[in-house]
Amino acid sequence: MRREDLTLLTAGLLLVLTAILLIALEPRQASVAPSPEASAVPTQLLTDPFLQYPTPGAVRVVWFTEFEGRDHRVRWGTPNQPSEANLPNQAIAITTRLARTREDNQSRLDHPNFSDLKQTVARPIWRHEAVVTDLSPGQRVPYQVASTGPDGTVAKSRVFTLAGAPPAGQPLKILLTSDHQNMPMVAANLQKVTETLGQVDAVFFAGDLVNIPDRASEWFDDSRGCGFFPCLQGNTSYALERNGRTTNYRGGEIIQHAPLFPALGNHEVMGRFAAAAPLGEQFNQPVPRQVAVGLYEANADLFNPSGDPVLRRQWMIDNSFNSETYEALFSLPLTQVPNPDRSETTSRYYAITFGDVRLVSLYITQIWRPYSLDATARGRYQEREADLGTPQNWGHGQHIFDPIERGSLQYQWLEQELASDAFRQAKYKVVMLHHPPHTLGDNIVPAFTNPVRRYDRDDEGRLTAVRYEYPRADDYIARDLVPLLEQAGVDLVFYGHSHLWNRFVSPQGTHYLETSNVGNSYGAFWKDKSRPVPPETIEGSAVTYSPTDYVAQGDPNGLEPVVPTIAPLQDDSGHPLPYLASNDITAFSVFDTGMGTISSYYFDTREPNSAVVKFDEFAVGR
Repeated sequence: MRREDLTLLTAGLLLVLTAILLIALEPRQASVAPSPEASAVPTQLLTDPFLQYPTPGAVRVVWFTEFEGRDHRVRWGTPNQPSEANLPNQAIAITTRLARTREDNQSRLDHPNFSDLKQTVARPIWRHEAVVTDLSPGQRVPYQVASTGPDGTVAKSRVFTLAGAPPAGQPLKILLTSDHQNMPMVAANLQKVTETLGQVDAVFFAGDLVNIPDRASEWFDDSRGCGFFPCLQGNTSYALERNGRTTNYRGGEIIQHAPLFPALGNHEVMGRFAAAAPLGEQFNQPVPRQVAVGLYEANADLFNPSGDPVLRRQWMIDNSFNSETYEALFSLPLTQVPNPDRSETTSRYYAITFGDVRLVSLYITQIWRPYSLDATARGRYQEREADLGTPQNWGHGQHIFDPIERGSLQYQWLEQELASDAFRQAKYKVVMLHHPPHTLGDNIVPAFTNPVRRYDRDDEGRLTAVRYEYPRADDYIARDLVPLLEQAGVDLVFYGHSHLWNRFVSPQGTHYLETSNVGNSYGAFWKDKSRPVPPETIEGSAVTYSPTDYVAQGDPNGLEPVVPTIAPLQDDSGHPLPYLASNDITAFSVFDTGMGTISSYYFDTREPNSAVVKFDEFAVGR
């Protein structure tokens, strides 16, 4: 850390101590469950069951309730006997309570216990997970889950089907999706997936599942009909209005039958914890881990007099950022982190074999900050003018959550994975991440690198601005990750973040697909449209922004987009467009491992009776 950075942070330290202590030490009445009387709910399942972490001969079944209950179990049977009467096998579930699920006055929720909220309160939700075992390779069997409520009533799901991890050679249909975020077209999109493809075998989800990950209703029961689980389970009703006509969409019955493999996006990461503050405010206030570490180490005797390592870890999480709700919701493969200082595992990045596919899911994302250069904006390029004297309020630009540059722990693990027999022998090698390596969208600018802080001072040395630069030559994805993946022979890099469909092919033959125009779009920047970039100079500032670092049009990392091969959309002059970016037309893609193809489809929600259109298809595998 440079001396003047340290001086400013030290100057702000005394101001932040009181606030931090109030957060760290206050009795958290708002984070404990309401009284039993207040939390009484009907004995019913909060979600249908969904499938997680299949292995040869086994798969995990997960569901949620708003009561702790007892006797949570899954029952399953044999192929071709899909009735409740033919489920002789059973397994008992392990039940845990989600620690961070809450609601606030921005929740969209029809719930008697969480109406008219004035502040953030905890919402008690219990997760149940049971393992189904002794499954025959390649066979689907019927299953059902049940939970007994506090009044002795038994709540049951309908009967669905499951299977263990498919063997090599079994043809699969895998849905590729991302960026649902409770957006308007998601329910329509997923309904058209099931109507077009039938039952899929897995879902690869490249991040941004919801908007605010600790807001429970966004996952389970958003009253608008756009909750994450209801949409992916065909249990919603979203009223989508287009051109004066409203159509109700139910989503798709997908993850009850197909395992879900997610990747972390920026909307799975919460910022600094506060017991009663609005959840959106907490979400938007992460700070880099090293900033929290520096503050803790300077005041360890104050924050943690006993030196308790558990308290230290929790303090770091509460005062920087975390993905605790995401990690509590899903059961994913555990990765051994190559850390010589301590033994550590994580599910934030992982690899798994699924049929002929080796899937590598990476944790590559950063906090999103607005472009605005207004003095009142805590943005990607500057701090707010009002915060210059209080570093504890700084946003630190678009800082990265987990390092991926060469030599980082995640990079070291990835090198090991790409050299493994499981990866090298796979027929299809797929890498999934959230942040785009190539895109026509907005979110690839600025570069994916650590912000470089610059200071503006007046003639008397007073601080007048704190600004951030992002040298494109230091983009960790383009500089370090992409060469590693292409050298390893990766067939497909799949990602999201910019809310559009576009794809690219490198000279080495690696395909790059962004198929995130699912629920809405923020546009594509191609030829006649430019993404917002900072000016080369700002009046009164010593900082200059290089135009080569902030590319206004096209893919900053040098690839030309591929025009869809079957039915591309066209511009006003009738020329085919190499992208789909629309708030009326929603897109989805499917990987057919039997055919070795990835096909993309669109549906125009302005014409609810229109057909789904296959507009692109390409082959993968070498």
